[in-house]
Amino acid sequence: MQIKSNGKAACYSLCAFAIYATHDVFIKILGADYSSFQIVFFNVLFGMPLVTLIMIQDSKPGTLLPVHPIWSGIRTVATMMTGLLAFYSFSVLPLAQVYSILFAMPLLITVLAIPILGEKVGCHRWLAVIAGLVGVLIVLRPDNVQLEFGHLAAVGAAFSGAMASVIMRKIGKEERLVVLMIYPMIVTFFFMGIALQFNYTPMPIEDLRISFLIAVLGLVATLFVIAAYRLGEAAVVAPMQYSQIIWASIYGYFLFNEQINKSVIIGTTIIIASGLYIVLRESGSSSANTPVLRTRSREMGSGLRVGAMLRAIGRR
Repeated sequence: MQIKSNGKAACYSLCAFAIYATHDVFIKILGADYSSFQIVFFNVLFGMPLVTLIMIQDSKPGTLLPVHPIWSGIRTVATMMTGLLAFYSFSVLPLAQVYSILFAMPLLITVLAIPILGEKVGCHRWLAVIAGLVGVLIVLRPDNVQLEFGHLAAVGAAFSGAMASVIMRKIGKEERLVVLMIYPMIVTFFFMGIALQFNYTPMPIEDLRISFLIAVLGLVATLFVIAAYRLGEAAVVAPMQYSQIIWASIYGYFLFNEQINKSVIIGTTIIIASGLYIVLRESGSSSANTPVLRTRSREMGSGLRVGAMLRAIGRR
């Protein structure tokens, strides 16, 4: 029964990350004509009604005041920056290159879990982290390619996403679902709205439809990930995120005429191998804090997180 469940979980997860890749393609399409501030703003705007349907399921009593205001504030800023930086990097860099850098997020989660969660990382996982970071350097090729702000944005998105994920693991069980979701949405909506005063470009109805589609795809993909985690083990579901590099290669080649060079292939292989090693290492760990497996790193720009939604439907 467990094998059958894990098989279904893997299929759901593969579908989820295929949808996420399509979601990112539309971000790249809009990014050719609009600023990341504007894309994130409309993503949050259209995502709010969808996320509200999730938030009303939070039956936990309490107020909208966070139990951990400082950690909640840091997470809110980190979540906002993750969406903004990731959207920008997708707009200006080849898809496969962005994914290669974002795949370093589990490695950063492992490192940040040490000071934030008190996680003890042994020699094996440290070697995996170092190897993964070397893979990132190979992808970036600072000696052969002039680094752009898009590369820095992708690295920043990986770091802020890892920070938000680890903090989510730290405070998620004590904070209400509505608190975890509403603050990132409100803060992101507010600051992106301010930024739009300086770089707003009128959007025709066709592009507004794409913005709405981005929000819908993000929600649908998240629901598929939730179904995957409910059916199977985290050690089976988590590695499926690396399938995005396949979709990035296909979409990039046929839609944007993007070529994948050897450095991206080699670097990505090292990063994925390092991430898989950490996931497999944690799957057999007895530690109470397994940050990579127990924290779902993929999120919508609106602040919707898989971990929070899992609790909303009754799974811790």
